[in-house]
Amino acid sequence: MLLRGRPRTLGAAALLLLLLIGFFLFGGDPDYGRPRSQGAATFDGDPPADPRGHNRSDCIPPPPPPPPPKCELLQVAIVCAGHNSSRDVITLVKSLLFYRKNPLHLHLVTDAVARNILETLFHTWMVPAVQISFYNADELKPQVSWIPNKHYSGLYGLMKLVLPSALPPDLARVIVLDTDVTFASNIAELWALFAHFSDKQAIGLVENQSDWYLGNLWRNHRPWPALGRGFNTGVILLRLDRLRQAGWEHMWKLTATRELLTLPATSLADQDIFNAVIKEHPWLVQPLPCMWNVQLSDHTLAERCYSEAPDLKVIHWNSPKKLRVKNKHVESFRNLYLTFLEYDGNLLRRELFGCPCPPPPGAEQLQQALAQLEEQDACFEFRQQQLTVHRVHITFLPHKPPPPQPHDVTLVAQLSMERLQMLEALCRHWPGPMSLALYLTDTEAQQFLRFVETSAVLSARQDVAYHVVYREGSLYPINQLRNVALAQALTPYVFLSDIDFLPAYSLYDYLRASIEQLELDGRRKAALVVPAFETLHYRFSFPSSKAELLTLLDAGSLYTFRYHEWPQGHAPTDYARWREAQAPYRVQWAADYEPYVVVPRDCPRYDPRFVGFGWNKVAHIIELDAQEYELLVLPEAFTIHLPHAPSLDITRFRSNPTYRDCVRALKDEFHQDLSRHYGAAALKYLTALQQPRGPA
Repeated sequence: MLLRGRPRTLGAAALLLLLLIGFFLFGGDPDYGRPRSQGAATFDGDPPADPRGHNRSDCIPPPPPPPPPKCELLQVAIVCAGHNSSRDVITLVKSLLFYRKNPLHLHLVTDAVARNILETLFHTWMVPAVQISFYNADELKPQVSWIPNKHYSGLYGLMKLVLPSALPPDLARVIVLDTDVTFASNIAELWALFAHFSDKQAIGLVENQSDWYLGNLWRNHRPWPALGRGFNTGVILLRLDRLRQAGWEHMWKLTATRELLTLPATSLADQDIFNAVIKEHPWLVQPLPCMWNVQLSDHTLAERCYSEAPDLKVIHWNSPKKLRVKNKHVESFRNLYLTFLEYDGNLLRRELFGCPCPPPPGAEQLQQALAQLEEQDACFEFRQQQLTVHRVHITFLPHKPPPPQPHDVTLVAQLSMERLQMLEALCRHWPGPMSLALYLTDTEAQQFLRFVETSAVLSARQDVAYHVVYREGSLYPINQLRNVALAQALTPYVFLSDIDFLPAYSLYDYLRASIEQLELDGRRKAALVVPAFETLHYRFSFPSSKAELLTLLDAGSLYTFRYHEWPQGHAPTDYARWREAQAPYRVQWAADYEPYVVVPRDCPRYDPRFVGFGWNKVAHIIELDAQEYELLVLPEAFTIHLPHAPSLDITRFRSNPTYRDCVRALKDEFHQDLSRHYGAAALKYLTALQQPRGPA
């Protein structure tokens, strides 16, 4: 409000004083562009760039607009392709969820790999007030494949251009994000900047924080046309409705076609084309404050922004080097990124109180089941763990599926961080595909990633699929882990093993040959038994053949597995017969039998009620027998268990009578369900249960 009755000369003098202060404070910055008194971000009218290349995305913004209503649904679009990009998206989403106070709708444009990963992850993450929609990137490729692009993002780096036509026609506004940005604030503040758009403006962008578009980085450097320094497209506000009305598709294609007559390709993917269009139609763009896209490339000039801005909102790792970018302040930015990279995603399953959002699929049924549990129940811990829905990140690392082969076999196993050292030896013994489920925290997942990257053995194997199941609860969900690994196996057959076993060097080839010779492809319902042995020595010479194994067995260097502690677990394999066998032989199921077997991929899944230690594999073999699988022992196959420290669960089983009582209760419930499912055929299992035996 202006005070009345003041002399006009006083107002003129005050204005002159402000201009002089502005000149002395901000006038001497040749590295970044025009002084802020002439370059402040404006929010009403066309944004012509000044002659020295500043687009008025300033570091000190005007007062922020009011935030959107508490329960307004905010729309976010992300293009994502491949395994590595999917991991980046998860870190980005963590930072969004940490600060958000509004419901979110994520529009994910993905290839088949990323969709498979992210669909599973968000389904199991069960975050309230988050909707997910997927769009097939392969269907959009023809719209951009004609554009030559030098950028490392390839065709996917051009797909933001087609979002106005790819997203639903009734979607009017969307925030578009690169996968390599990290939020340090509530995204609702960014959404609120739509209110500053004029009637014509349709694209909100932060100025590019480098000299790239000025064309003076090196001799003969010829960038695409841009307004001054141009704009960076890592963070975009799009008024989709206005772009459609303005004929955006025709506009950008016409501009790109014309520029490609004299330029060989885009260097910065969609960003080059966005800037060329804005150069020709400057009324389209609304400059955004620089702190909404602090760009950390090798030659960034972003220090002007982050050294003076009141607070940073979004960090953008827009360099191929990502966290290894050269920047004197990179450690501070890296710590912010690592905070969310290793942040426990389970903590982000929090409600938005007061917003009537539909619950995630299955959430209501889960809450009802949990509400029926009695905390006074001695087995409450077991029952709660059975109901836990774990976040699952399938194919955590790049994976190339094996070419289809009719008799191929995938080794399936599960492990935790304590067994990570087994992986290299397992890869040396098993040259075929593997599907492994790892039970890890978010922090451990990053340690695992670094472990693989620094291992010459593991990093060379592209046919090993690692699936991270995030840790939650106090009991090890062993059968849930096995089911995750089993579900992701891609070959017709699977070898159901454990991570502390090393198979014979020749086992992979032998199993494929045996499957073919036994004509198992659809003609016989069989489970091929691989006899199990163990050594008590941490270092020993692994036998290269059955003959060598028998020599070690006779010398006392090897034993049949668990012979001293749990003989009934493998006694039905009939090791005496195996010594002399030249051909596969059939054995009968017996109580507590738990061999390691090769079965078709579509075999029964493990019973997830068994968590911790006890009866988890025994129950699965019962299920196979109930479904009339033949048990065929292979005469030349073997696998050997290596010694290790006992797990926490087995220690609790041995020392805690209540733990053992709960395992027995689970066995009783399993047999009751078996009887309901198989009727009289399940009687033999119930009879076997009556005999006094311990768990396996």
